[in-house]
Amino acid sequence: MEALVCKKLGDPTALKSSISEADNDSPIILSKTHPIPQLKSPTSVRVRVKATSLNYANYLQILGKYQEKPPLPFIPGSDYSGIVDAVGSGVSLLKVGDRVCSFAALGSFAEFIVADQAELFKVPDGCDLVAAGALPVAFGTSHVALVHRAQLTSGQVLLVLGAAGGVGLSAVQIGKVCGAVVIAVARGDEKVQFLKSLGVDHVVDSSKESVIASVKDFLKARKLKGVDVLYDPVGGKLTKESMKLLNWGAQILVIGFASGDVPVIPANIALVKNWTVHGLYWGSYKIHRPVVLEDSIRELLSWVAKGWITIHISHTYSLSEASLAFAAIKDRKAIGKVMIAIDDERSVKSKL
Repeated sequence: MEALVCKKLGDPTALKSSISEADNDSPIILSKTHPIPQLKSPTSVRVRVKATSLNYANYLQILGKYQEKPPLPFIPGSDYSGIVDAVGSGVSLLKVGDRVCSFAALGSFAEFIVADQAELFKVPDGCDLVAAGALPVAFGTSHVALVHRAQLTSGQVLLVLGAAGGVGLSAVQIGKVCGAVVIAVARGDEKVQFLKSLGVDHVVDSSKESVIASVKDFLKARKLKGVDVLYDPVGGKLTKESMKLLNWGAQILVIGFASGDVPVIPANIALVKNWTVHGLYWGSYKIHRPVVLEDSIRELLSWVAKGWITIHISHTYSLSEASLAFAAIKDRKAIGKVMIAIDDERSVKSKL
């Protein structure tokens, strides 16, 4: 089968063209003869992957800068969707031909992947299969953060940093489902206009205006005291600025550090203002609270089927164009999700 293999650590965007097994300088190669994974147990299921999502964590992992560092070589990739190709003798929940989605620690950047039946979720009718492959990590992160941890409620003010990225855009939509007043921060006219089209209550273009001044003006106009929940996948200077907008009793959701700068949250101010700081490493829920993850993804799939949330796919690439796909993530070109379509013979560089 075809599989994208990380053979050494490094920048996967260095080669901005199609990749092959002959690319000695690239940390990733496209193997066309990788062994097809076999069923591991009676309850194992093999999935023919239809689409797999690129997340910033995948990029960091190939760079060697992620908190989990798998031994080399490895097949990257986490959330995916596809069709059940084979089932073990003890499988009762699924059958060959079923449409499913899931997530894994590694391995989805390939034509086939094996998982236990308990780890797979049926994709409901009315939910696009490629879109389902973009759902688990980005939307799962935001759902666990906002619904499970922050328990966001109607009328609260939610401030989302990096709002046009994969997790940011999912947070914006989940905030609206919860009935929150949503303020989004992004960079550039295209991203700002897209966020406005989603019905976001207020959008700040951080490349042109002061986040603090713009948000304060909006809050004053709406007679709101401040921000109740800060959703932060960015870190750095933007986090420091945003803390000046928080209410007494506010909650800070630490999602990631796309800026490359880990912010300092002053404990003395958190004490005086009764802030709650939530660290949210979504992947660790699979070990410590798997039921929370499973319930979260099932609820999200039902929301997609009902039309409450929409998964926006910015770009789609083939496996051989993985370097270009990672470049779209690194250079922040995407609005929403970047996907790799496995079984398509052509590359589809779609735009919103």
